[in-house]
Amino acid sequence: MAKKRNVALVTAGLSTAAVGVGAWAGIRRAQERLALNRTAMNETLPVHSKWWRDVAKTEGELLYVALGDSAAQGIGASAPKNSYVGVIADHIRATTGRTVQVVNLSVSGATVALAVADQLPRFATFQPDVVTVAIGANDIAAFDPALFEAGIRKVFAALPDHAIVADLPCFYLPWNEKKVAVGNRILRQVAAERGLTVVPLHDTMKRQGLRGVVTQFAQDLFHPNDHGYRVWASAFLPTVTARVTKLFPRRPKASEAARPDTDAPDAVGDLAEAPATP
Repeated sequence: MAKKRNVALVTAGLSTAAVGVGAWAGIRRAQERLALNRTAMNETLPVHSKWWRDVAKTEGELLYVALGDSAAQGIGASAPKNSYVGVIADHIRATTGRTVQVVNLSVSGATVALAVADQLPRFATFQPDVVTVAIGANDIAAFDPALFEAGIRKVFAALPDHAIVADLPCFYLPWNEKKVAVGNRILRQVAAERGLTVVPLHDTMKRQGLRGVVTQFAQDLFHPNDHGYRVWASAFLPTVTARVTKLFPRRPKASEAARPDTDAPDAVGDLAEAPATP
């Protein structure tokens, strides 16, 4: 009996070890796939950057300037135009009936400090009708509240009063969310001092819940995909709509000229899910 018991224990141990080795191999394969996905995503950085530079050469009746990081570039989207910046630009065109020049000054990997050094000097040369800013997500990995506040103050000081600023996105993981909460308190306080409007990107993402975690991220599990960027855009659209409809009444298309009762397009549509907070 003792011999049979020992054999059974050894067999069970070997089975457990085999399961453990299999699980570890599965984890390693998943890590390798994720690394390949991230490498493939990195290869799109120059492609997106060039696309936005080319787009900026097309003049328009209105000027929309975006400041930010890889999210503004649309990394993770099926095409650069599907970034939240592209969605917002299309919305401005549809809402106003005007052409829009889009100057996307964002840089992939930008932190707040890098935005101050690189994007603000270029931004000073423009007089935009619409400005959106989403910066700070790349500061979370090595978050320093004092440095973050110093950088945010410099960024916000350079913005016009009508600039539309997003708070930091939702990171979902508890250890990152603690840092995001501190960063968003700083961001909102500095924005309030400047009188800038902050749109609720964090809450808009968080309300997507587990479904959002599964459906709104690209293959690198960090950048948004097309759906994720529509969620980002929905945080901006109520405030963007309010600004452009007030300053630039919609110009009807030629096909609508004989239909004065034609309603303007839905200002926010299905994308908007939360009001902006001043």
